[in-house]
Formats: sequence, C-alpha cells, structure tokens
Amino acid sequence: MQNINLEHPDFVAKKGMWSKYRDLYVGGEQLKSNAATYLEPRQKEPGPVYEERLSKVFYENYVGSIIDWYAATLFRREPVIHLEGGNESGRKFFNTFTEDCDLKGTSLSDMFRRLMLDALVYGAGYLLADFPKVNRPIESRAEEDAYGASRAYLVECSPDSVINWSLDERGSYEWVVIRNTTITKATVESAEWQEETRWLYYDKQHYRVYRLVKGGPAKAEPVLIDSGLHGFAKQNRVPLFEVKVMDGLWLMNKAGLLQLEHFNKSNALSWALTLGLFAQPVIYSDRPFNQVVGESYYIQLAPGDRFGWTEPAGTVFQIAADNLNRLQEEIYRVCYMMTQSGGNSSAAQQSGLSKLRDFAITQEVLRAYGDVAKDGMRRVLRAIEAAREDSLGVDVSGLDEFDIGDFSTELDDAVKLLALNIDSATFKKQLYQRLAAKYLCDVRQEIKDRIAQEIEAAS
Repeated sequence: MQNINLEHPDFVAKKGMWSKYRDLYVGGEQLKSNAATYLEPRQKEPGPVYEERLSKVFYENYVGSIIDWYAATLFRREPVIHLEGGNESGRKFFNTFTEDCDLKGTSLSDMFRRLMLDALVYGAGYLLADFPKVNRPIESRAEEDAYGASRAYLVECSPDSVINWSLDERGSYEWVVIRNTTITKATVESAEWQEETRWLYYDKQHYRVYRLVKGGPAKAEPVLIDSGLHGFAKQNRVPLFEVKVMDGLWLMNKAGLLQLEHFNKSNALSWALTLGLFAQPVIYSDRPFNQVVGESYYIQLAPGDRFGWTEPAGTVFQIAADNLNRLQEEIYRVCYMMTQSGGNSSAAQQSGLSKLRDFAITQEVLRAYGDVAKDGMRRVLRAIEAAREDSLGVDVSGLDEFDIGDFSTELDDAVKLLALNIDSATFKKQLYQRLAAKYLCDVRQEIKDRIAQEIEAAS
C-alpha cells in the first residue's frame, strides 16, 4: 500500500513528453494556456514584451488534423467480426458487445478509433477488460448470465494513467498499476470540491483498488477499498491490453518538433509584422528636437531638416514566410501525406502520377494502422471469449479499404473470380461473406453474423 503510487522509470521519463504531445494534438486554448512552456523568449527579452507576445500567441495545428484524418479514414468502414461455432448465447453476447463494449453505449469500432488516436499521439493505447462484480455465489452459467457477471466490458486507459508495471520473461505483464484522478462532490449541497485518486492494481490472478481523497475527511494515505479475483484469473493473465505502433508510424513523435518549430517561427513573424505596422518617425536635423509628434499635431522644420518614417525592408519577412511553408510541407511529408500539404514549393507541384503514387504510400500506411487495430481487437475479443468459455472461433477482418469507390472494383474482381468456376464451395462462401460484410459494413453486428451463418448454411 505504501508503494502503490510509485512510478516506473519509463513512465517518469516519458510523462513530460506525453503532456507536450497532448497539447500539440489538442491545440486551441489548451496549448495557449501552456504557451509559456513552448514559446521561446528572445535573448534578454523584457518580461512585459514576452508577456504581451504570450497574450497574442496562436497555433496552426497541422499535426492534430493529420492524426484525426488517419483515425477517421481508418474506420470509415467498420471492421468485420467473424464468429465460428454453434454457441448461440456466445454469439448473442458478442453481437451486443460490439454495439456496447463499455456499458455506456460505445461501439467497439468507436472504442478502437479512440485507442488508435492515443497510439498516434502517445505511441501506444491501453484497454482494460473486466467483468462486473457480483456479491453473491454463482452456481451455474445461467445464473452468471442472469446476474450480468458474464457481461465483459472495456475501459480506456490513457498512457499517462498506467504508472507502474513489471514484465515476465515472455514480455507479458506480471502486474500493473493504473492511477486516475477526478474532482468530485459528496453531495450537490457540498460547498467544496474534493480531489479523488484511485489506484487499480492487477496481477495475473487478483485485483486491488485503493482510494485517496484530498480535501475531505479521508486519511492522508491510500486506503484499500476492494480486492479479489479478476475475470481473467483462469487464463493467468493481466487484463490490460496494449495497442502499440512502431516508431516509424508514431506520427506525433515524427512531426512534434517540426510543429513546435513552426509554432515559434509563425508567432515570431506575426509579432514582427505587427510591430512593422506601427512605423517610427525619424527627424534628420542638427537642432535639438522636442516637438510632440502625433495625428493632431504638426511639426516645424528648418529649411535643411528632413522628416520620414522607418519600416523593415521586408527581406527577412519573405525568408521567414518561405521557411514556414517548408516546415508545413515537411510536417505533411513525414506523416506520409505530401499530396495534402497544399504547399506552393516545387515539391508540391507534382504530376498526377506522382500524386497518385504518394497517395498509394498513404494507403499502405493506413493498412499498417489497420493491421495494428485488427491485431489489438483480435487479442481483446479472444481473451474475453476464453474467459467466458463460449467455444467460439473469433476473427477480425477489414480496415484495408479506404475509398468507397473501391467496392465496385472489388465487385468486378469477384465476378471475374466466379467466372473461373473454381470447384470449391468454401472459396465461394468466403467470397460471398467478404462482399456482404463490406457492402453492409454499417449494419448491426447481429445482422452481419446472421448473413454469414445463412451463407455458410447454403449448399
């Protein structure tokens, strides 16, 4: 209990980076409120000037839009869940689970869309799987279903909430600690808010829950409030699932520093342009000058005196503007989206064939993300199936076509394949199931499963 709040060395090393990446992804007022962390002061810059620059700070959020585009495009067509086996109760559960996987109405596709967003921002995303706790003895599977004890659900865990862990010799979790902090009130009439922190400890067999309330009557140290066997104890595994992208596909890590450089350069240029709008008067005279200068005043000059205004020549402004365009294009390039940069440099002036090839690269990256998402979904569903002992085969397909027009091409390919008269009933059934699942990708999983069963039962 005394060590429950200890943090893993890797967590300590990365939590500052995660906070920065989160600000860069969200942008807007969140980044502006933390702008002093990212806007670099000039050498010997006066404090009031730096404060004024902070008050006028702005942020062009390219990397956030890129990450959102990948997540939205990846799940434009929902993944297809394949169930094999005759357990109708198990089929019914998984059909319901795909529509509501967290007991809050979130679909499995939406859950994994958010999980992939975490992976693109932080490098990894986490899901905790569990079963409801029932405070009474369960004597049969029917009772387990009736009291909801077999209704598995998922909980999102941000990487900055997974604070400590240990791995076994195979690289699987030996144990893990998850920390979450919320602001609560005991009752609506309460005058003060309380900060409540909970720690969830899971090992391969057991779980423990600790709680600490600051600003309330609770003790000044975490208190154990719940413990027991978790739903995956029979599998001897920690029910935390990690979905991780390789470093080359970690978009925020690739574009974050470029986005920060663009942020500082664009704000410096904006500040210089703002100052340049207020030209300074210059008096060329050998006499002392003590006249007031302004819109409602006039000045009197001797015959040999001259008056003028100073303003920047503009050369450095053009260089800065060109550099900002190059940084913008580089952000899109390292994110494999050069065709969408919209830049004006020669790199962006490509032929139609070059743009098609660049978009083909973007599609390959999307397919790589699709493989990561499918693998994570497969591991979660199979672990839940094993815990429930439904004796079903579970697989996931899809997330490999990202243009609605691709279906017509795939349909033409299917017609050509059927024209070959391949003497295999299994081949034809698999082909029909694939086409039906893609065309009806947005219907409920229960309907998809029924169609697949009807195709399988057809002679």
